[in-house]
Amino acid sequence: MSEYTQANLPSQTVVVTENVHSSVINTEDTSRRLALTIAQAAADRKAADILVLRVEEVSYLADYFVMGTGYSRVQVRAIAQAIKGSVEIELNRRPLRSEGESDGSWVLLDYGDAIVHIMMHREREFYNLEAFWGHAETVEFSLANIDEEKPK
Repeated sequence: MSEYTQANLPSQTVVVTENVHSSVINTEDTSRRLALTIAQAAADRKAADILVLRVEEVSYLADYFVMGTGYSRVQVRAIAQAIKGSVEIELNRRPLRSEGESDGSWVLLDYGDAIVHIMMHREREFYNLEAFWGHAETVEFSLANIDEEKPK
């Protein structure tokens, strides 16, 4: 370390613990709200077999996976666009990465704490992600859950 950086180090270590617990809770609430917003947007575009999995206990990839089925490439793309639009409007977020929109058989949207898989029936059946992540907690998805998650 150079003398300059040593001279600018704080003489005391300050530990802030006051809001640590509430920020963890807020992060969990935010991730859950994101997953349910995604599921609602997929439902609005008639995605089938919507599944919300809480994977934070079993994976470091994300807190939630949301999966849905489209019956045509056009519908898969439309579901993905609806999700991106709803999340941007309601939560002011855009996906960090997206893959597969040009092909339309499997679109993946990565929001960091939630990963979305919109697949055609054939791909969903073949890859069977539900079985692979079967040890994750399944989150009940309904319109009531969405309304409870919205800030008042």
